[in-house]
Amino acid sequence: MTQKTATLIGATGLIGSQILQQLLEDADFAHINVLVRRPLDLAHPKVKVILLDFADEAAYQAAIAGSDAVFCTVGTTLKQVNSDMVAYRKIDYDIPVNAARFCAATACPKFLLVTSIGASSHSRNFYQKLKGEVEEKVGSLGLSSVSIFRPSMLLGQRAEFRLGERIGQVLIGVLAFMIPAQYKAIDVKTIAKAMIAAAKRESVGVQFYTYEEMVRLAG
Repeated sequence: MTQKTATLIGATGLIGSQILQQLLEDADFAHINVLVRRPLDLAHPKVKVILLDFADEAAYQAAIAGSDAVFCTVGTTLKQVNSDMVAYRKIDYDIPVNAARFCAATACPKFLLVTSIGASSHSRNFYQKLKGEVEEKVGSLGLSSVSIFRPSMLLGQRAEFRLGERIGQVLIGVLAFMIPAQYKAIDVKTIAKAMIAAAKRESVGVQFYTYEEMVRLAG
């Protein structure tokens, strides 16, 4: 079996950190490139941490070159960027779209992206509209295989405390029996497992995964 190289963007986030942990234990992936904006204290024989200015397109493309699968889970909040909408878009739009562009340029066969349930370029909600715009742009780039994951509420322990998210997790848990499947809360471990499984599948074109598809794919 040919061992593969995975590149991970967003490794310090809730989903990305779980993908990293699972990739470390996955024998199919011999090399893991972790692209970060700030130094990351991580030492593992499978891992290469690449400190990167994501605005440097040449360096960004070089970091992706040679990948068999690129996982992009990057995202921010208005609080983290002090309500700077330009900075927000640079992270939530530019980073994933450029990652997809460079996958196409370097013939990476698999691009896996996390957006959100309700993502639509026609949405009146800023967050969902931006995610929809990302999906549309990525889907237009002609990559051989794109897997887009659209979770609703995430279940998992963040390093950063988000009161609204914690309240939402409790409410969704209590009202789970009333919630349509695609809006059900999902554990980040399940998302990570589904994404890694998708990276190993033979698929062509753009595939979308919501709650039921992710649970099924995760096994």
